[in-house]
Amino acid sequence: MYAVVATGGKQYKVQEGEILRVEKLPGNVGDPVTFEKVLLVSDGENLTIGNPLVTDVAVQGHIVEQAKSKKIIVFKFKRRKRYRRKQGHRQLYTAIQVDSIGN
Repeated sequence: MYAVVATGGKQYKVQEGEILRVEKLPGNVGDPVTFEKVLLVSDGENLTIGNPLVTDVAVQGHIVEQAKSKKIIVFKFKRRKRYRRKQGHRQLYTAIQVDSIGN
């Protein structure tokens, strides 16, 4: 069984038991999380596609980790103009373990 949920401006395909890294959500480790923006649900045989959302279906999980991802380097450069800017960025994320897909 799998579902497609929307959170943080992105869409994620989730299955029960998997760990999902999404944009930072408020909460502490162990807190329950519910995704109610479900776009698609499949149980292996039947496929339900929302218009735009599937009603009466939610994805439940709990927060496993609140952390920062690896550093990326943002480097701007203009040749022959002596212009260089170097900046690093670490994006905050929340790791969520999906417990159940359903009502």
